[in-house]
Parts: sequence; C-alpha cells; structure tokens
Amino acid sequence: MKKIGFLSFGHWSDSPHSQARSAADVLHQSIDLAVAAEELGADGAYFRVHHFAQQLASPFPLLAAVGARTSRIEIGTGVIDMRYENPLYMAEDAGAADLISDGRLQLGISRGSPEQVVDGYRYFGHVPPEGTDHADMAREHTRVLLEVLEGKGFAEPSPRPMFPNPPGLLRIEPHSEGLRERIWWGAGTRQTAEWTAYQGMNLMSSTLLSEDTGVPFHQLQAEQIERFRTAWADAGHTREPRVSVSRSIFPVVSDLDRAYFGHEGGGGDQVGYLDGGKARFGKTYAGTPDRLVEELARDEAVAAADTLLLTIPNQLGVDYCAHVLETVLSDLAPGLGWR
Repeated sequence: MKKIGFLSFGHWSDSPHSQARSAADVLHQSIDLAVAAEELGADGAYFRVHHFAQQLASPFPLLAAVGARTSRIEIGTGVIDMRYENPLYMAEDAGAADLISDGRLQLGISRGSPEQVVDGYRYFGHVPPEGTDHADMAREHTRVLLEVLEGKGFAEPSPRPMFPNPPGLLRIEPHSEGLRERIWWGAGTRQTAEWTAYQGMNLMSSTLLSEDTGVPFHQLQAEQIERFRTAWADAGHTREPRVSVSRSIFPVVSDLDRAYFGHEGGGGDQVGYLDGGKARFGKTYAGTPDRLVEELARDEAVAAADTLLLTIPNQLGVDYCAHVLETVLSDLAPGLGWR
C-alpha cells in the first residue's frame, strides 16, 4: 500500500492556453482540485512555494482553506523555503492550519531552490549572520521552528498582562499537538538526507538530486532513502519515519492525453547543472497504463517510499488534473500493489 497525492507548483499566466490566468484562479482551483482528489480516493494535496514568481507563495491561507473544505486528505507543502521564514510566526500559522484540518498538515520545508531574484530573502528582512551563509540561516530557522513546535514554554510572561496567563513560561499559540512529527525536509543529496534523519524529520525527495554518481536517477534516490533510514535508526528515534518521492506520471488513455503527453514517453534521465553543481533529473513517465506499470515496477525509489506525489500540470485545469489522478489510481495503482 502506498499513499498517493498530487504536488502542484501553482503556475499562472495570461496565455490563452492556460486555464489559470491569475493568482485568484490558481488559489481557487487548488482548493477545488484538493476536494476532487479527496473524492477520488487520493491521499494528499501538496503545494510548492516560490517567491517573486507567478506561482503559489504564501501557503498557510491556502492550506487552511483546503483543510476547511476537506475531511480526510493530507494537506502539505513541497517545499517552503526556510530562508524566507520567521520561524515563530510560521509556527503560529502552521499550528492554526493544522488545527483547522484536524491534524492533517504535512509540512515540507527545505533550504530552498534557485530564486527568481538575487538573495530574495533579504527583501523579507532575513540576512545571514556574519560568518554564515544562506544555507546556514535556513537550518537555523528550521532549528527554531522544530524547537517551538515541541510546545514547551520559553517566553517570560509580563507581570502586568492584558489577560491572565497560565503559570510558567509561555509558548507559541495556537499549539497543535503532534505537528512536530509531521515536518518533512526536502533533501537534494544523500548527505542532506542523513542530516534530515538526525533532526527527526521525514524525508521528501523530488524529481531531481543536486548530485550525480552516474547511476540512474531512481537508483541514486533509492540509495538516498536507504541512507536516510540507516541514519534514522542510528539516531535512536522511536517512531517510524515517512518518505515521499515525486514523479511526473501521465497515463495515456485518451486522444487528449496523447496530444498533451504522447511525445513524452520513452525518455530517460537528464543531467544538468543546478547552482553551479552537477544534478540528475528524473524521467517523465508517459504511455499506456500497461507500459507504465512495467516501467514503474522497476523504479527502486518509488518502491522504497511510502508516499508518491504526482506533479500535476495545474495550468491544464482542475478537470484534466483530476483525470490524471483518477487514471493513476484506477489504472496503475492496483497493478503495482499500491491499492
């Protein structure tokens, strides 16, 4: 059995070929797709976060709205760039969204990806302390977030408060019990996956890795997952961790599918450069359901993960994205033992 959800980057453009022409379109359609995904029996609705771009950015209003409109599906991010975040304010927003959804929030965070602007986090008021860099700052923001999500008091109460305080030091409110265990780190390397395990976060791995050893992407990612689980055991954590991978999967069952993705099948991994380093990008799976079942059965990382996030082409509209989800759930998942 495997949890299956979607991951939306939330693009919009005024192109006549786009079903999402504005930020309002994307936000409303994201909510509608999450509702449709829950009705289809999918397990998760996840949203990417990018700043200074015509894509989804501030995640918590959207997550809260999705939580209010659904009752079962997991809701999450993949991922929030921690360079931009005030961790205390973030803990308040996350706690509220998690309580609205009755504990269904799965919060994916990371150091962040290449930006639309130079050092965009500086415009948000965040500057790495002297002797550190932006990656250090992201990890420090993460450390603070994880600490306050534990729910322990740390702030000295006023001797003359506006309202009566409980005894002792005060914590961030609202506090949502258990949210600390539902934080995921988007890791781009094997070493970062090991660090993620030692921090007690779940592992979120994408369709790219910012390293390349020459082996196929799915094997490199499977090694990343194995090293994460080994480090988790070494760290002595008592709960079972979760692991997600993302894939672009498009079963071709109609003329419209063929027009959109019929040319995507048969390709392989791509190797390129990201942030000045060599990176390996996973393939797109497109083809008939029978062929995709055979190909995905050989994907070692998908087999090793408990959660699969399907990257969806949100600009093609809610109906088409729901169709892709339904086809994966009905035509692929049973044959692969995921359902």
